Amino acid sequence: MAVSTNDLKNGMTLDLPDGLFSVVEFQHVKPGKGGAFVRTKLKNIRTGAVLDRTWRADEKLEQAIIDKRDMQFLYRDGTDYVFMDTTSYEQLTVSAEALGGAAQFLKESDTATLSLYGGEVVGGDLPAAVELTVTETEPGIQGDRVSGARKPATLQTGLVIQVPLFINPGDLVKVDTRTGEYLTRA
Repeated sequence: MAVSTNDLKNGMTLDLPDGLFSVVEFQHVKPGKGGAFVRTKLKNIRTGAVLDRTWRADEKLEQAIIDKRDMQFLYRDGTDYVFMDTTSYEQLTVSAEALGGAAQFLKESDTATLSLYGGEVVGGDLPAAVELTVTETEPGIQGDRVSGARKPATLQTGLVIQVPLFINPGDLVKVDTRTGEYLTRA
């Protein structure tokens, strides 16, 4: 679907020859001399690279319609992840590269919002925080309560994060999915 550069909005997705881009920021400029133009900052959906691009006013661009679906993670099949659509119960196999950083926070039966374009998964969104079980870490020692001291801990998904000294194997911890940091014991 063609859209004019005058109608651009933040968050809109464009299908450009360079790839699939999301509009981060735009500015319509009308100088005193010469024609108006639109200055944009675009983010590549697949790679995350940011690009600055300028177009003439009223130039036509191809808009990409992204379908966002709530999907439940079922299981891992080798390096791929198998999801089920919560409304139609269709199963979808997704590569770890398509999920990006979200793959390291997924455990079975979690729900994620997957972005699809033309049947291809172009990204995944998780809740702001997830609860994961600590599978491996050094045991905490009674009285070892140094303020701010941290130790590495391996979680059930294989992700290694820094946790406070009092966390033991088997504890349930809350992890921020945006930064990958320990938040609190659940």
